[in-house]
Amino acid sequence: MGILRSFNIGVTGLNAVGQGMGVIGDNIANAGTNGFKSSRAEFQDVLATSLKGIDGGDQFGAGTKLAHIKTLMSQGDVARTDNITDLAVNGDGFFKVNAPFGKGFTRDGSFHFNKEGELVNSDGYQVVGFEADETGKITNKEAPVKLGSTTIPAQASEKVNLNLNLDSRAEIKEFDINDPDATSNFSNSVTVYDNVGTARLVTVYYNKTDNNQWTYRALADGADVEGGEPGKFTQMAEGNLIFNNKGQLQEEQESSNSFNFNKGAAPDQKISFNFGESIVEGGEGIGASTQYGSGSAIARHSQDGFSAATLASMSFNDAGILTAVYDNGESRDISQIAVAKFENNEGLFKVGKNLLKESRNSGEAAMGKPGESGRGEVLSKSIELSNVDIANEFVGLMTAQRNFQANAKTLTTADEMLQQVLSIKR
Repeated sequence: MGILRSFNIGVTGLNAVGQGMGVIGDNIANAGTNGFKSSRAEFQDVLATSLKGIDGGDQFGAGTKLAHIKTLMSQGDVARTDNITDLAVNGDGFFKVNAPFGKGFTRDGSFHFNKEGELVNSDGYQVVGFEADETGKITNKEAPVKLGSTTIPAQASEKVNLNLNLDSRAEIKEFDINDPDATSNFSNSVTVYDNVGTARLVTVYYNKTDNNQWTYRALADGADVEGGEPGKFTQMAEGNLIFNNKGQLQEEQESSNSFNFNKGAAPDQKISFNFGESIVEGGEGIGASTQYGSGSAIARHSQDGFSAATLASMSFNDAGILTAVYDNGESRDISQIAVAKFENNEGLFKVGKNLLKESRNSGEAAMGKPGESGRGEVLSKSIELSNVDIANEFVGLMTAQRNFQANAKTLTTADEMLQQVLSIKR
């Protein structure tokens, strides 16, 4: 009987709308959940009955059902915070964590460091990144993001880089180590470090020996030299600089190099002096030291040694790289946040705690670095908020309420009609 069919149709409508209300309610409940992605209920009609068989046409509908709950992976608003370990993915991709069930993925970047120095989420699950090697270069090896040691050992200086101009108009002078300031054409000082991290002051003196030819000598006070006499200089290194007629560095020649510092330092430390890439080395004279007709002056200098140090601060940049800064001014890249990319983000399976896992519909995670191959960038001191639009959800609530009332009206009307049928016998 058609009236009984109406009851069934009305029930399917009530069930479907009730389930849809659950989806809306879940969205509203998670409007303040970091990284949450809202869902949308999608309905389908139920297989209908045709009055003409397989020929179609003149069909009775059999109601509706909740067919799919689609996750909406649109970008949520990004809020700035003061916490250096708060991270947000701006664009496509997910953070990867080591969860109890295996590989977990999330857009919630509210992380912190635990007592072992590991970057973890609010449930203590390790965040995965790419390790850096001993030189601070980021590799492609996946591992939990970890601070590691909070101290770094001293590093002895091995190279001093100098960029300067030597005045081509200078007069030739005979160098005297007992009075280097008066018997040299130019000088500059640089601090270097021995193998135990002790800072040592070295002064480099330059003497013009012929047209386009200079000799440099690195001297240290005898108080810093094994067997030296305090107050008197000791020569530690010597070499020659040869320029061409254009004032460009043609060649560097090192004639001696042996730094014998005292107070526990290793003997015969080698510290090379680099004045730029000479023409003999394949350079073009651009960026190297010069000999022009202007006053001698040092443009910049640097060296690669440092003293032992402890961790002073740390930070993430927008490439997701964790950099540690030490109290001696040195900084080292420790790790880089890994970003997972899927073929179908909507196919991921929600497991709660702001986590998702792979499914057959999502495909396997392709791990990569932020900004690489379509992956989003990682923003530091930022949190992605829920993408729930409260206004839209309230409109959905009102629509669902009206649909529920309308389906309930189907039942009450069908009931009244059935009562009329039952009263015929009377």
